[in-house]
Amino acid sequence: MEKIKRLGFVLLFLVLFLIIGNKSNAASSDLELNNLNFDIKILENGDMLVTETWNIDIEDTNTLYKTFKTDINKYLDIKDVKVKEITDGINKDFTETSRLMYHVTKDYYYGLINDNGDFEIAWGVGLDNESDTRVYEISYTVEGAVGKYSDYNQLYWQFVGEDFEIDANKITGTITLPKEVENKDEIRVWGHTQGLNGEIYATDNKKIEFTINDFKAGTYVEIRTLFPLEVLDGEVQRTYNHPILEDVLEEETVWAEEANRLRTQRMIYVVIFYIVVAVISILLIINIVRKIKLVGARKEKKPSQEIIYFREIPRADSSPAEAVFLEKETKTDLFPNDTGKIFSATLLNLSLKKLIEIQSTKSEKDKNEISIRLIDKEGILTLENKDEKAIGKFLISAFEKQEDGVLTVKELEKFIKKCTSTKILNLQEDIRQGAKMKLLDKKLVDKKEQDKYGKESGVQALFIFFFVFCACMSFAIVEWLGSIAVAGCIAFEIVMFLNIIANGIAVSKISVFTQEGIDEIAKWKGLKKYMEEFSLLDKKEVPEIAIWEHFLVFATAFGIADKVLKQLKIVYPDIENTVNINTYPYMYLMVHTDFSRSFSNAISTSMSTAYTSASGGGGGFSSGGRRRSVAGGGGGGR
Repeated sequence: MEKIKRLGFVLLFLVLFLIIGNKSNAASSDLELNNLNFDIKILENGDMLVTETWNIDIEDTNTLYKTFKTDINKYLDIKDVKVKEITDGINKDFTETSRLMYHVTKDYYYGLINDNGDFEIAWGVGLDNESDTRVYEISYTVEGAVGKYSDYNQLYWQFVGEDFEIDANKITGTITLPKEVENKDEIRVWGHTQGLNGEIYATDNKKIEFTINDFKAGTYVEIRTLFPLEVLDGEVQRTYNHPILEDVLEEETVWAEEANRLRTQRMIYVVIFYIVVAVISILLIINIVRKIKLVGARKEKKPSQEIIYFREIPRADSSPAEAVFLEKETKTDLFPNDTGKIFSATLLNLSLKKLIEIQSTKSEKDKNEISIRLIDKEGILTLENKDEKAIGKFLISAFEKQEDGVLTVKELEKFIKKCTSTKILNLQEDIRQGAKMKLLDKKLVDKKEQDKYGKESGVQALFIFFFVFCACMSFAIVEWLGSIAVAGCIAFEIVMFLNIIANGIAVSKISVFTQEGIDEIAKWKGLKKYMEEFSLLDKKEVPEIAIWEHFLVFATAFGIADKVLKQLKIVYPDIENTVNINTYPYMYLMVHTDFSRSFSNAISTSMSTAYTSASGGGGGFSSGGRRRSVAGGGGGGR
């Protein structure tokens, strides 16, 4: 359960990061338009002069480009293409090239028919491994953009197509006619966009303006306008001998009614969404208040007496695993590195119990080599402490291929690393369960409180899961309901997050230990502090050397054996001469060899590595350089 909680909080902060940095799935994550502006001038012959101004954030991009679907029923040709950069007062014309390029040379551009038969404008920005905000001006003339009918002129143009891959905070545009009409109401205008998030008006007798906010890639922006015939004096290339007004009004009326229906429907959904958010948020706030009250009402258990240093082992039948559980006040689980230390300490404890023998011998290279000899297999299999028995059985399995009954540390390391993930995880679980059952039997852990902790931790894991789920769903909700739903999604996630914090605090305040357990915890903490600082105390308060063999078992479990050994050499300067291998074999090894590092740390490291491998891992995909496609733009109606 502890692992689920840790994973949950990692996911929680990951989702917060994703919420802040989220873009549309269709968008290029390395490009974002701050503003895309169109300045459109209709010429007297029905051609259209377009100037696009791109204020764009660019990252790791070599080339930008835009394509226009060729369609002689919508326009005849695109010509006079120009590209320039106008960032911060810069006025730099790009150099035209007549060659199609996948990656366009920096400060070069082209306007050509590409391999797909589309007209393509592309220019080199040269930011392959950099990021910057740039402003570009792209101009071109569309021949035959306006169609002349018997009753009206029509411009029906898709300025941004569905293949456009960049989000834009705002898209704006101005269409200027070649001459004024008598009344601006004679200019009929319609705007089409998937998000229904734009406005378009004839603002005076020769000008049309449009605005789209929060444009999402994968949608489109198209403008349709009808204006009087007399506005165009030149020879219009696309001319039709039939009226268009009636058909356009009928078509646009149907689309307008559908758009209004969708707006009404969307508003109903928005109201329902905010009602649901409000109700659930109120319930979550009530839960937060309840959890705060529970935390305030819960009395903190304190040791019966204050202990700074404790100079003996708190409980004679305690195993290293139990000591770690209590000293760390672990409620449900062990960390992988704890398992390695417990394993090492238990082997030392089995040595003191005369079940195995840890000895130092000379290797072929005349180096001290620490090995283990199995003395009493039956004694290991009948151990009362289940966690020690689990480690003992694991050790026996390592001896199976050793004919002489001796196992070197290096051989044990190799055995551990070759173990299957199932075997390592089973050992971890056996140690955990064995220690927990012993603590329950000794009434150091309260079964009801432990069950309550497990239940509340499960609820907390569900809260974290739903927080992540709702955060992911909020992207779809905003995509569906529009930016009006953003405030509701953020408010709900904030309430959920506060609920997780309040619930987490409440869970952390649950003490699974009885008063007896709290008292023993204080003793283990006191013993650890004493072992860490005993060289600073009066030498009269330091126990005889014999007791240190037992102390060092738990020092190994706590990960402080090296520190204790250094202090022993300070307190007992003559310890190397006074400790005899026959009397204190374990102490002799620790004093005369690099035992702690060569044995304890080696076994602990290999056990932790094996456990980590068993728990799983993985790598990631790499990304290569690619051209940023920003296809979209021209084309007619749907």
